[in-house]
Amino acid sequence: MNYPLPPAEELALIDRELAQLDARRLHLLARRDWLLRLLQQSGTAAVRWGPAASGPPAWSAGPSGPAKEASAPSAQNVLLVLGAVLLAVAALAFTLVSWGSMGIAGRSAVLAVVTAAALAAPVPLVRRGLRSTAESVAAVGLLLTVLDAYALYAVGMPDADGTGYAAGAAAVLAAVWAGYGSALRALRLPLPAAVLAAQLPLPLAAVAGDAGALGLGWALLVTAGLDAALALRVRAAAVAAAVPAAVLGSAALLVGAAQSWSAGSSGQALAPAALLLAGAALGVAAAWREPRAWAAALVGAVAAVVAVGGVARPELEPGWAVVAHLLVGLPLLAAVRVPALPEAVRRGVAVAGAVVGALGALTAGAAVAAVLVARLRVLEEVWAATTPAADPYGPGPAAAVALLMTAGAAWWLSRVSARPEPGVLAVVLGWAGLFTAPVLLGFPVAAVFAVQLAVTGAAGFLALRPPARGAGIAAAVCALAGAANVSLGALDGRAATFAVWGLLGACCAAGAAYGPAARWVRSAAAVCAVGYATGLLVAGAAVTDLAVAWWALPVLAVPALVAALGPRLGAVRLPAEVAAAVSGVLALVLSAGRPGTLALVLALAGVVCAGAAVRPERRVLGWAAGALFVAATWVRLVEAGVTAPEAYTLPVTVPALAVGFLRRRRDAQASSWTAYGPGLAATLVPSLLAAWGDAGWVRPLVLGAAALAVTLAGAHRRLQAPLLLGGAVLAAVAVHELAPYVVQVAGALPRWVPPALAGVLLLVVGATYEKRLRDARRLRAAIGRLR
Repeated sequence: MNYPLPPAEELALIDRELAQLDARRLHLLARRDWLLRLLQQSGTAAVRWGPAASGPPAWSAGPSGPAKEASAPSAQNVLLVLGAVLLAVAALAFTLVSWGSMGIAGRSAVLAVVTAAALAAPVPLVRRGLRSTAESVAAVGLLLTVLDAYALYAVGMPDADGTGYAAGAAAVLAAVWAGYGSALRALRLPLPAAVLAAQLPLPLAAVAGDAGALGLGWALLVTAGLDAALALRVRAAAVAAAVPAAVLGSAALLVGAAQSWSAGSSGQALAPAALLLAGAALGVAAAWREPRAWAAALVGAVAAVVAVGGVARPELEPGWAVVAHLLVGLPLLAAVRVPALPEAVRRGVAVAGAVVGALGALTAGAAVAAVLVARLRVLEEVWAATTPAADPYGPGPAAAVALLMTAGAAWWLSRVSARPEPGVLAVVLGWAGLFTAPVLLGFPVAAVFAVQLAVTGAAGFLALRPPARGAGIAAAVCALAGAANVSLGALDGRAATFAVWGLLGACCAAGAAYGPAARWVRSAAAVCAVGYATGLLVAGAAVTDLAVAWWALPVLAVPALVAALGPRLGAVRLPAEVAAAVSGVLALVLSAGRPGTLALVLALAGVVCAGAAVRPERRVLGWAAGALFVAATWVRLVEAGVTAPEAYTLPVTVPALAVGFLRRRRDAQASSWTAYGPGLAATLVPSLLAAWGDAGWVRPLVLGAAALAVTLAGAHRRLQAPLLLGGAVLAAVAVHELAPYVVQVAGALPRWVPPALAGVLLLVVGATYEKRLRDARRLRAAIGRLR
């Protein structure tokens, strides 16, 4: 082998490289030992791989064997837990079964020796680093102390009260376990066990002493207070003590609330109020010391509201009791403006005020909702003037007061916060309170309408010039709801109907013309204005002695007026025209009972559409005008008893087709629907309707032949209108002729055959779905290429 360096230089180079490798190896080995010690101290298993531990990584399956499904610590824990459970079962079996076979000395000796051994064994185990084993043995020792207490009661105190003995034993065990855990701080189990045992003495003592519900509540609250103090002062027991504190404190407050709500007088409510106030102080104190315990301040503040309001509740009606609670709870919202309070206390108290306000608003809202729904009774007999101004058994003015109080609190909160939700709530709650207040206060009917119209107008004005987008939407919804409700109530009297509907219609028209308002608000106002105009005309017609069919004539004045105004309506033109079209449909429905009146209304509606179609941007209404004129003509002919419509349609069809032919010669790009559609439809459609009602065979045969000729002509000349119109009429005639035979065949077949055929058809269509869809696209494209 030949090398570029002399042997001496190459040897020196190799020695230097080996020395560097040895130094790197020593550094890595030292680092590895330090990491292993660190992982052993934290209880984490090390992942060994590389030269120091031969073989593949522990987490991969290699040639050395299959991957392990459980780590060593997990398997160790399972074994220790199973061992502790078996020892506990053995101890229970010994105590409950074999106890009576031994004398008193033997019993005491066995229990003392076994318990002492179980409690002493964790000491050397901890010293040797076997912490998991020590925890398991300590758990058995703690269980044995419980069995010792039971054995002492069964042998030495069989006549003592069981509940009282359990309270004392729990206190002793809690103290013993706490001392044991303090002595062996390496064990994690004794201190939480002592905390759990400490939850029992006071409640059990209250039950044993027949302290009643309030006594039990105080016992629970004192225990919760001790738990809270322990959680705040001893970090090692924070979790173990915080959970029982929350559970027992909540149970104590529930007991106090139940006693307060069931009190028959203010004097009887004082004792539960004291319990609730003590719980409130505990919750606020916990939140004052712990920044994460804002929920404790929330619960405490709500408990304080229940305590103070509960004292006044027995002396008040239910509605005013809600107001009393709101008087106490809503001021809690001011905590958001008190920077001296800790964040947790400020947040919890403010949320408590919001919770009280929400509950009060829901209670009052449910009461006033019945007042609003009660106006539906007017529909039972319109213009009867029998609806009372107020329900003597209703919720009374307290519901309105509660709504206005919560509205004021929400408005104040919207001013001090940047969120839009309080503003929306303020608008909705304020409208509900003001709108229902005159009814709840028992005002006369005229005064009720006056106040409700004023409130509805105020909501509409707020929607036109909203302080915020959310508040504007809420105001618009409230205005619509108020207008609908007061309009419904106005149906109780004729004068009220005209006065209320007229005033609301004028206000809506003014809102639609108000330029600075949002476009959607103006559009809604325009639609409402058209609706009120239509309602007034119907009401005016109802006052007269005219038949219902003749009511349609004044209703047609609404679409005629909208069509005449046209571009003057500006941005609200389209919604106004849509609402006017609905009024026109109403006119047709009203006149449907008399063919002569229906024909007149159809013709007048056609005149309105034709007048609107004069403007270039509304030329499409010309088709509607033509359809209405044709419909009016045929209604008149049907009324006259015409049975041969072709005598009237053919004289129109022939010149119409001639004009269409000339139009196509002058303008080759003209659509076939424009040139030939009206002429063909003028004859084919009426003839088809007559053929379907004709039992003979001559008319269907002639109509089918004519439709076939039109279809072939359309296909030959590649014209869309003749092809589709002729094909549709031809198919309809064929269905008409085959329908009797299909019915006969269907009646002769077994009942299971049609469903089976339908299932087969669905399977075939589903299997060839993509091909059918592709064919449909091709057909649509081909028809689209026709003129």
